[in-house]
Amino acid sequence: MSPRAGNAGPHTLAFVESPVQLLNVLEWAHLHAPGAGLALVVLSPVDPMTRGQLRRMAELARREGHEVRWEEARGGAAAPFHTVGGLMGPLRRAERIVMGDPFSRYVQLLLTITRARELVVVDDGTATMEFVTQLARGERLVRWHRKGSRPGPRDLLFAPVSSAARRRLTPSRGRRVAVFSAMPIEQAPDGVTVTANAFAWTRARFGPPRLTKGADMVGTSLVETGVVDGDRYVAAVRELAKRHGATRYFAHRRESAEKLHRLAVETGLQIVRPDLPLELIARRGPIGRTVLSFPSTVVHTLPLALSGTEVKVAVCDIDPAWLTQHASPRAQGFLSGVTGSARDVHRLAAVAIAR
Repeated sequence: MSPRAGNAGPHTLAFVESPVQLLNVLEWAHLHAPGAGLALVVLSPVDPMTRGQLRRMAELARREGHEVRWEEARGGAAAPFHTVGGLMGPLRRAERIVMGDPFSRYVQLLLTITRARELVVVDDGTATMEFVTQLARGERLVRWHRKGSRPGPRDLLFAPVSSAARRRLTPSRGRRVAVFSAMPIEQAPDGVTVTANAFAWTRARFGPPRLTKGADMVGTSLVETGVVDGDRYVAAVRELAKRHGATRYFAHRRESAEKLHRLAVETGLQIVRPDLPLELIARRGPIGRTVLSFPSTVVHTLPLALSGTEVKVAVCDIDPAWLTQHASPRAQGFLSGVTGSARDVHRLAAVAIAR
């Protein structure tokens, strides 16, 4: 089947677990299957903020003509059995599988069932860069912030499924593999087709935004994932906001309520919990003329989503002193790579924090 085949509906099955993944499936469909409806399965997480954003994104997907199937995939011990059992038929009929997170154990399990001859990985942020690199090197699939840590009992138990999924994601004579990404992909494996995500759907549907004076700030979950020390992070946010006149802080959906309360108290920033991915929030506006961020996906995606506007995206480096003792040995290099490979951003030096 051609990537631009007109009838993608019953033949294309997409799996998403986050709002950003769903957004990027819509971007992929806009480019590769215009006018055709997808069968889109939401493997719902338990986090309330993520679920809320996914509900809103599901509404947008339905308006675009896609069929959305909401699965309470984590709603109790029996949920995985019900979810996988109910998807057996669609999985076996699908000719193309589109997925947002090849590191997901759920997705890896589903890949062992499907007979699809075409697999497409759409962006799940910076993890896409790591996925492509690991696939090219034949390494086991593991998220960058866990790389270097010893596999736990669950990892060892799931290892055969993960290995089978990695083999499925390796191109062969009877199977095509593609990556659709806004991230810089420099080391694509042989046989993997890479297509650039320019956020054409987002720009066609939203904006241009009204610009406000001053700056806005984008939050990150680096504290929640154990990479960056919480005290250092709060101090860095406070200093950046003071230097650049930032007034709003757009929270990452995984940021804890406790940390956000502390940020509000100690920095004076207005904490905003977006109900859609930031690319859509920024494109709809209003948005500051400067958007401040630490190394994350948005330093790659926001310049694309805001193309044609006067918004400047500025990224602040992570000082190695901010990293926790539990951070992966690769954390600093990976975060520097995220920043260094970003296009159309203004790079800021790491904030000096008094000890």
